[in-house]
Amino acid sequence: MERRSLERELSENTYPGRGIIIGKSQDGQKAVAAYFIMGRSANSRNRIFVEDGEGIRTEAFDPSKMEDPSLIIYSPVRVLGNKLIVTNGDQTDTIYEGMDQQMTFEQSLRSRSFEPDDPNFTPRISGILHFKEDKFHYAFSLIKSDNGNPECVNRFTFAYDDPRPGEGRFLHTYLSDGDPLPSFEGEPKRVIIDGDIDRFTQTVWKSLNEDNKISLFVRYINLDTGSYETRIVNKNS
Repeated sequence: MERRSLERELSENTYPGRGIIIGKSQDGQKAVAAYFIMGRSANSRNRIFVEDGEGIRTEAFDPSKMEDPSLIIYSPVRVLGNKLIVTNGDQTDTIYEGMDQQMTFEQSLRSRSFEPDDPNFTPRISGILHFKEDKFHYAFSLIKSDNGNPECVNRFTFAYDDPRPGEGRFLHTYLSDGDPLPSFEGEPKRVIIDGDIDRFTQTVWKSLNEDNKISLFVRYINLDTGSYETRIVNKNS
């Protein structure tokens, strides 16, 4: 698979929806995790990311304008021991609770399906980073309808051991804008991870469509010490 420019991937797609990026920094010393959200409706756009312990959660920017919180208010990022979980919905909690009971990442998600937002049937995308000593491995899950048919659930898991420096994978919910929105297809894209946390954050945020972007979370985790830095950018502030 060709290694792609993340800046180009984002700037050439007006609506990838929600996206997860996981990889390793260019110097090979840090694990990188990022999550962004976009929105077309007023309800979706009325959100911000806030820190919540070692993770984050979404909140209404203006609570008086909140309509339906069911699919937009959740904890995208949680930490369980030596694992970092990042998802586009409340399946973060499903994974956390399942793995806390000694289930695997994949087993934890067997109870979940795509989102019930007919006609889009938005895929549930999830990622997990597992740290051990000075290394880590990670995996993605993609749960989607069968080409828009809600009668069939398609489940995919992609696992990556000992990732290369300066490289990551990018999984997002939609191929592009549309009505209905077309679900992501194929393996998570192989992308370049470039720069320190501030440069990387700036690259991702500036490359997202100005009208549709809402919030961005980025974390760089030091593989030697386990310490980390986090950046949160909210369009509503």
